[in-house]
This record gives sequence, C-alpha cells and structure tokens, in this order.
Amino acid sequence: MLIARLIADTADRETRLDALADALKATGTAIASAAMLAEGDVMELRFAEADPSVVLEAIDRTFAPADMLVSDGEIVVPKVFVSDMDSTMIGQECIDELADYAGIKPQIAAITERAMQGELDFVEALCERVALLRGLDEAVVEVCLNERITPTPGARTLVATLSALGTRSVLVTGGFHHFADPVAQMLGFERVVGNRLEVANGQLTGNLLGPITDSGVKAAVLREEAGQGAVTLATGDGANDIPMIEAATYGFAYRAKPKARAAANGRVDRGDLTAVLCLLGIPRKDWRGG
Repeated sequence: MLIARLIADTADRETRLDALADALKATGTAIASAAMLAEGDVMELRFAEADPSVVLEAIDRTFAPADMLVSDGEIVVPKVFVSDMDSTMIGQECIDELADYAGIKPQIAAITERAMQGELDFVEALCERVALLRGLDEAVVEVCLNERITPTPGARTLVATLSALGTRSVLVTGGFHHFADPVAQMLGFERVVGNRLEVANGQLTGNLLGPITDSGVKAAVLREEAGQGAVTLATGDGANDIPMIEAATYGFAYRAKPKARAAANGRVDRGDLTAVLCLLGIPRKDWRGG
C-alpha cells in the first residue's frame, strides 16, 4: 500500500483531485481512496500499487504549490530526526553572512549557490570559501550569530514536538561548529556534527580542523543513529543533503534546490517546517515550542 499525503490550497481541491486521478490513470495508476485527515488540511491518498516517483510528479503537476509526503508504509512518528542547518533549520547560509563582514559576500555566495545546486564538488568549494576568510577576527562569528542568524519558521516547533514524542534529533551540517553548536542549543538538538574552523591568535586561519562533514558523512550519521531499522526523518535543501534524504524513511526537501527536491519523498514548497508535523499526522494539540 502506497500512501501519499499533501497540503494544498483548498479553493478548487475537488477539481484538482479529479485532474490528479486523470493524470495517474494515464500512467496506469489508480487512487484506491482519498480522504481528509482529522484536522482537515491534509489530504491522504492510498494506492494498492503505484510508483512513488509517478505519484509525486502527478501531485506536482496538479496541486503545486503543495507540501507532500509519499510513503510505502503506514506513516508513523520517526525515532530519529537528522537535519541540515543552513537554509533549512536557519534561514541563512552562515558562511555567506560571515563573508559579508569580510566584504566578500558576493564572491563567496556565488560559490555556495553553485555547490548547493550540485555544480561544484562540495569539499573543494568549502575549502575554497574558508580560505577566503583567512584573517577574519573570530569575534566576528558571535556578532554574525547575534545580528544575522535566525531560525526558519516552524523550526523550533518541529524539533520540540518531535522531542516531546521521543524522537532523537541530530543537527548535521557542512557548516561550522562555531554556528551549529549555539543553533542546536537554541532549537533543542541533542547532537551536532559539523566542521571546525581553525583559529590562531584570535583570527581564522583559512583552514579547517579534522575530518570534513560532507554528504557522505551526513548519510552515515543518519544510518548510525537509525541503528537496526529505526524509522528516520531527514530535512535538507541542497545537493550535499541528497544521500541523507535518500537514506531516510521520510526524506524532506525544504524549499530546496532542484536536485535535492527530486531526490526526496517529502517536499515542503508551500508552508513552513510545521508542515512536516502535519504530514506525519501529528495533531496540533501535541505541538510544542511555540
């Protein structure tokens, strides 16, 4: 049984549902049932047999913009939640904002965008950008945190609610512990995996310390935390999140780059991160965190 859930504008829902049924019929796929979940804003579709990618594409064509999740089994609260940080749990790319204090934001932001689109090797692009920050005072990091870095709408509620329901949350980022540690504390993550900026005499050296957290590490952290078959949730937005998203039971692309979005069986294009809670079927009475 394949299950698809979606949140979309309600004005012409029935017309769009008919269009979806027609689009799926053309692929040999039939909707077995369609119903609204208890709180009234999530539509659940069930299929006796269907290709998840076909269903996602058809929903895209007929309901966009929409938030959606497709699962090949009953949808449950995950035991493990692993998330990217930049442009997912926070609304910024930390390295771009830090670069602004060095007067080189356009140069670094252009590299960041190409890396997130999957056009550049992540590790090479990261090292290139960090090298450009050589000589920047470490104290600027705290200034940047206080002045620029803000949670993504719904991030606090997503983490707090899952935590209250017994989910372990891990923040795993290709960014830096200088930012990720305070962000994790602010949002309620239990573990942080990220990169470390080297500092000497109060200034960034332009180098990183220790192993680099890249796409392979992100996926490995998710598998490690999952252990023996735990249901997992992952959220991310860029190409370096793809292996993690693909490895998760519910892999959500949040306002994501095209390659990351295509790899996900969950997509948030319309709402904020609380859409994930809605699509998991967690009632609002159980939400936490404001």
